Amino acid sequence: MDKRQFLAATAVGAVALPAQVLAQQTPKAARSPVLLTVTGAVGKGNRGAFDPVLDQMMGKQKIKFDKAHAFDFAALAALPAVSIRPTLEYDSKPHALKGPLLTDVARAAGAPMEGLRFLLRAVDGYNVILSLADARKYGFIVATHLDGKPMPLGGLGPLWAVYDADRFADMAAKPVGERFGLCPWGLYHIEVQTA
Repeated sequence: MDKRQFLAATAVGAVALPAQVLAQQTPKAARSPVLLTVTGAVGKGNRGAFDPVLDQMMGKQKIKFDKAHAFDFAALAALPAVSIRPTLEYDSKPHALKGPLLTDVARAAGAPMEGLRFLLRAVDGYNVILSLADARKYGFIVATHLDGKPMPLGGLGPLWAVYDADRFADMAAKPVGERFGLCPWGLYHIEVQTA
């Protein structure tokens, strides 16, 4: 190996090593478009602070944060899935919904899982506050699939915070149109709050 080849190999190694170390220390970011951003009481996150240029919808909904955990479809699909079959208010028929538990999503984002509540926000600005106790009691999921198919944007998806209202006597006793007030479809943001 001549001197020029040695210097080139050394320079490449010197550049690659810090990049490799940095990649190992940085949380894995989403590899495809982000569907869900979780902010608030989360771990170290896998994305940075609110960006007023790139986070336009969040800015219009007055969401600000220093760090967040971003989930793409693959990250959500990698979490254990739960299937439910509630009767939906839109056609009064049972439908199969599938996705990870809301509590598993919060846990994956590094939330402490005690004394929490969730501010669930949809793309249209609709938002609700759900206690951790209710998320557990009702078995809320972040649905990714409806009747075996990924939910498209422009319908109820691509994500929907929902539960099986038919399984709970207090909810099943209500008219079907009043069972899903805590269930924002088009979910894109969860703020984990300490109660």
